[in-house]
Amino acid sequence: MPIQESEAVAQGPRAPLPAGGEQPPSRGRAGDGAPIEVPRGLAGVVVTDTALGDVRGREGFYHYRQYSAVELAESRTFEDVWHLMFYGELPDAARRAAFTAQTAALRRLPEALRAALPGIARASGPSGPLAGLRTALSLLGATTGFRPLYDIDTERRRSDALAACAAVPTLLTALHRLGEGLEPVEPRDDLPYAANYLYMLSGTEPEPERARAIERYLISTVDHGFNASTFTARVITSTGADLAACLVGAVGALSGPLHGGAPSRALDTLDAIGTPDRIDAWIRERVRAGERIMGFGHPVYRTEDPRSRMLRGVARSFGGPLVDFAVQVEGRVEAILAELKPGRELHTNVEFYAGVVMELCGLPRAMFTPTFAAARVVGWSANILEQAEDSKIIRPAARYVGPPPPQPVPTV
Repeated sequence: MPIQESEAVAQGPRAPLPAGGEQPPSRGRAGDGAPIEVPRGLAGVVVTDTALGDVRGREGFYHYRQYSAVELAESRTFEDVWHLMFYGELPDAARRAAFTAQTAALRRLPEALRAALPGIARASGPSGPLAGLRTALSLLGATTGFRPLYDIDTERRRSDALAACAAVPTLLTALHRLGEGLEPVEPRDDLPYAANYLYMLSGTEPEPERARAIERYLISTVDHGFNASTFTARVITSTGADLAACLVGAVGALSGPLHGGAPSRALDTLDAIGTPDRIDAWIRERVRAGERIMGFGHPVYRTEDPRSRMLRGVARSFGGPLVDFAVQVEGRVEAILAELKPGRELHTNVEFYAGVVMELCGLPRAMFTPTFAAARVVGWSANILEQAEDSKIIRPAARYVGPPPPQPVPTV
């Protein structure tokens, strides 16, 4: 069942499954040539050890290191969680202040990169800031002098990662504004990560409740197991490449609509339904036609996505017609899916209410997935730092299914 990490569920037809409903396995080969059966997409295959966190799908729980990610989003700052992911511990008040000041000072871009941004924005205009970010991150690594991770020590790796994470919000907001014909807004050292991001996006200091709502969303999406973009970053890291190369690969994976592209698409669904009296007919028609219901379903959770539950609460704290309609749609979609797809637990995922929250906070829809990237860059970087400690290159096998070799090469 093709699902994205951000998490639309495919309700439509797919290839027949064997008894029990599991995906048919692919056949790889171990180092000694013995075949190994693994599920398609490596679903559930453990590829390494990590101390960064985990997702327990049957419980509806996930954590960053030893702490509940939802509790962190409810009670700590983004900088606190960033520090936790990079250093393994939550900071006390003094360390928080020092880390916040340290990372704020890294928000300004090298001059050569600043000068290149208008050209990047023009070239990536039809595709948006996330596409431009790939090029901008490459230039950041080049202008800052990122060296292959294989050749540098732990402290230099962490220094590069801090610089990259601090720069990503500046890059994304600058690319968006340039694409809209506006001048970039310089970052402010006196604003925390989330508030500064909103300030650079709009040019206006955000209201505290909006900044806190976005901060909670950002914290909730810092990391989430070995999703496609995180795994991509770790594969590239295993080659010893520089940190910018690893992040570019992660951004490329995130850009796919089956991974990070659902927040705005979930809102598009609400727009398409339009009014409460159209909910049932609209949803039934799409499910029966085998179309995806964006914002519903998840490859890991078999109960309610804890991120969705938290963000529903954030949305309800704002209130208003959009929130009321979203809650009504959620209830009817779950009821209809339970009727038409009995036995399958299908609930809203993080992106359903993430789109609602970002809309309420004034973010343009073109910036929904880039905002996801502004959070996930910290998780990617933490995974890169962890993977860089292991010099083993990730090199799986594939099962050949083409014509049997060797065959004679035809002559012309």
